Amino acid sequence: MSDPFPITVFHNPACGTSRNVVAMIEAAGYRPEVVDYLQAGWTAEQLSALFTEAGLTPRTALREKEAAATVPALLDPATPDVAILAAMLTHPVLVNRPLVRTPRGTAMCRPSERVYGLLDRRPDRFVKEDGEVVTLA
Repeated sequence: MSDPFPITVFHNPACGTSRNVVAMIEAAGYRPEVVDYLQAGWTAEQLSALFTEAGLTPRTALREKEAAATVPALLDPATPDVAILAAMLTHPVLVNRPLVRTPRGTAMCRPSERVYGLLDRRPDRFVKEDGEVVTLA
């Protein structure tokens, strides 16, 4: 039987924001499908669909800090989105994270609290791994 409220988190386990988003979803009582995209990689169709659903472009989804270290030419405003997308397929870490898809939509959940707009329920309170308290009630 499929989950009546399926949630997929495209996750980088090395990212604190991404870890907080997964923990926030779990604290709300959900069991998300967590996709470690650094291991799984991306397809052009998958990324294009996620970006369209989230209202993003390859440029707006580009993790600039990683681009500066990996492929600095991507930061040039003249670099076309198709080139950025191609680089993201080769270097999955270039995609900013986490991307979350639920029946309520798809979004880049930065800051992590943005995930609550994609959920039907949420905890009254959540403590991030850095100790910051998020009160929702």
